[in-house]
Amino acid sequence: MAILDRITAKALAVRVIPNVAPDYSRLLGLSSTQHSLGLITADNDDALYVAIDEATKMADVHVVYAHSFYAGARHSSGLLSGEVIALLAGPSPDEVSSGLRAAIRYLEENACWYSANADGSIAFFPHIIARAGVYLAKLCDVPIGTPLAYLVAPPLEGSIGLDVALKAANVRICSYTAPPSETNFMGAILTGSQPDCQAAAAAFQIAILEVAAHPIEFSS
Repeated sequence: MAILDRITAKALAVRVIPNVAPDYSRLLGLSSTQHSLGLITADNDDALYVAIDEATKMADVHVVYAHSFYAGARHSSGLLSGEVIALLAGPSPDEVSSGLRAAIRYLEENACWYSANADGSIAFFPHIIARAGVYLAKLCDVPIGTPLAYLVAPPLEGSIGLDVALKAANVRICSYTAPPSETNFMGAILTGSQPDCQAAAAAFQIAILEVAAHPIEFSS
């Protein structure tokens, strides 16, 4: 592996429940039109979060549950657990299946992490979302279609990167995950114009690479 090599995520287990049991539906807070459920686990949480947001743009589905597991994929509870689970609800099995297919495609082709050093032991996620879907719009309290910069890195690297990103472009924080998260990373979602989000992500990347290359160098 080399610096800026892509690190791709993958789905680990996927299933559809065509007709959700009434008591389970009540527990999940499903609406009267949400009869079917899609379940997916993956080996990377943030990659799946942006992928399920994509699913809401490609099919009539809503994210009814999504949560990271503790300690990350290397310490998961089972072979197919990974580090995250998400549940998509929709009116029919076909609609839920369409959402799952969109999520898997985006997860494995677009939601890429990158290596910040030669052996891949430092990874970061400088992801641009041109227009937020239902899931991330609600999470960030912004209108559907809003551009976002979804930025994640290890705690110190990410903290420095976030400060640099905010100073580099006309963006603001609309969601923040303080370190440590369940997977011991940190992250923030920024919003602004698409060019500003791109500029923020580029500045974030430069900062992460600088810390990875010179971890102990600082000045007062």
